[in-house]
Amino acid sequence: MNILDVKNLSVKFDTPDGVVNAVNDVSFSLAEGKTLAIVGESGSGKSQSAFSILGLLPKNGHAAGSVKYMGQEILNLPEAEMNRYRANEIAMIFQDPMTSLNPYMRISKQLSEVLIHHKGLSKAEALKESIKMLDAVQIPDAASRVHMYPHEFSGGMRQRVMIAMSLLCRPKLLIADEPTTALDVTVQAEIMDLLIDLQEDFGMAIILITHDMGIVAGSCEETLVMFGGNVMEYRPTLDLFDNPQHPYTKGLLEAVPRLDQDVQTLSTVSYDFLEGGKS
Repeated sequence: MNILDVKNLSVKFDTPDGVVNAVNDVSFSLAEGKTLAIVGESGSGKSQSAFSILGLLPKNGHAAGSVKYMGQEILNLPEAEMNRYRANEIAMIFQDPMTSLNPYMRISKQLSEVLIHHKGLSKAEALKESIKMLDAVQIPDAASRVHMYPHEFSGGMRQRVMIAMSLLCRPKLLIADEPTTALDVTVQAEIMDLLIDLQEDFGMAIILITHDMGIVAGSCEETLVMFGGNVMEYRPTLDLFDNPQHPYTKGLLEAVPRLDQDVQTLSTVSYDFLEGGKS
């Protein structure tokens, strides 16, 4: 059964210079327990697609189309109804944990508030569950570190805290928006391995939003490639890597360094597809 069905999703923004079409007629589906990568460069519309699913567009943003979660239409639900889905059913990891976490609040309070608000737990129960989740995301000495402030954690540890926060309510769908941005390569691999392990433990589906094709191959069953708000390709990941059909996808793959290829032979990304539009 599909946990998410998105059909003809479009996102527009009203600006002083006119209407900006950020996402155009995007469709995809995601089965329970599976992972979908949405890939594209900055400004391609991948994050705005995710924000529209959770009803997080700014006031000048407007979404149209259909987003069904477990068969129920959730696009453009009133705020009170959408809050029933956020965190409990669908959770999101945002790009920058330093700006997503409140620098003036201890981690214990930020985690506990999620459980108190969404699950009605007492402060003591919420703290206990928060420590368990920090253990689950492999933060050493979680019982002591839970009382620290965000700036006392490294970038990789802050990202683990954000993952823990997103999983506190045991969501069925996790949207990870550039979860490895600004992390070094070793930490990136650790975070991706952690997400895969947690996916198996919790049985959740994942939408992985990224611009890095290098982290997609080993973790995602299907890949949707976006450029300029449009879908370039949407195929099983292995098929897409083995035989990319669109010039933009080929350019993204050629931009990923390979161990079996001399650096001087790497191709530059070609944008010839812009002249002809979609393939």
